[in-house]
Amino acid sequence: MAKRSKVGKFFTPKTVISGIVILIAIAAAIGANVIVPYDPNEVDPRSCFLPAFSKGHILGTDKLGRDLLSRLIMGAKSSMLNAFLIVAFEVVIGVPIGLICGYYGGKIDAVIMRIWDVVCSIPSLLLSFILIAIFGRGNFTGVMSIGIAFIPLTAKMARSLIITEKKAVYVEACKSMGYLDMKIIFFHILPNVITTMIAQFTMDIGAAIVAMATLSYLGLGIQPPDADWGTLLENGMQNFYNNYVLLAAPAIIIMLVTVAVNIFSDCIQEYIDPSQRKLPTFKQYEKRLIHIRRRQKAAI
Repeated sequence: MAKRSKVGKFFTPKTVISGIVILIAIAAAIGANVIVPYDPNEVDPRSCFLPAFSKGHILGTDKLGRDLLSRLIMGAKSSMLNAFLIVAFEVVIGVPIGLICGYYGGKIDAVIMRIWDVVCSIPSLLLSFILIAIFGRGNFTGVMSIGIAFIPLTAKMARSLIITEKKAVYVEACKSMGYLDMKIIFFHILPNVITTMIAQFTMDIGAAIVAMATLSYLGLGIQPPDADWGTLLENGMQNFYNNYVLLAAPAIIIMLVTVAVNIFSDCIQEYIDPSQRKLPTFKQYEKRLIHIRRRQKAAI
């Protein structure tokens, strides 16, 4: 039997399934304004708390008669966009700080890393609450506060990678050729460590979705009448006994997308670093041993 190519090994069933879920969420976010069946903020007092599979409303309506499916699709736009903005913010700020500190070391590195240690000791949501209390609630403040809370871990990861990589032979060769430090860091070292970072950044998207949904659930993120999955979750909690789908639908979507992102991140990590792959179970070893013995008997 022919061996699968390196690319073929990446496209396992769990990679494909998780990738499809992520692509659906991204497609819904990009095309939200086009594919929504109704205006997500349109109030219809005559259609309050319609159950799922009602005529014209697949998932029913909320207490104001707004179509739940339309609000979920529009919520995908807000939730996915905010998650990507949070990760972009932590990457743009955290990666350069970590790379520069790790490359130069010294007192500045020690001071900045101790500051990051203090920040990391504070739970990310608690840090977000503190920043929101200072700057006020809202979508922009929520994105910035979560992004700031994610920066220290990103910086520490980048620092640990460059500390190992800066000892490589090609870095010494660049120095001997008179290259500027910034050129060595961002044009030679960064391309060699970015693949390791990608898996972590992918996982951070899932964490950002949950964190932003938590803030919105508590009324600190997106403000009504705009919707994201967190505000829909809060609205569903208040009206669970009138229409349980109002709570179940956003909860299931958050779970599916977050789990899919985490699985896809693990697949990327396994593809980049085969040593991270899970060890075979005892049953798998037993099956392999039986297969080998059968082949040996057949050969005899």
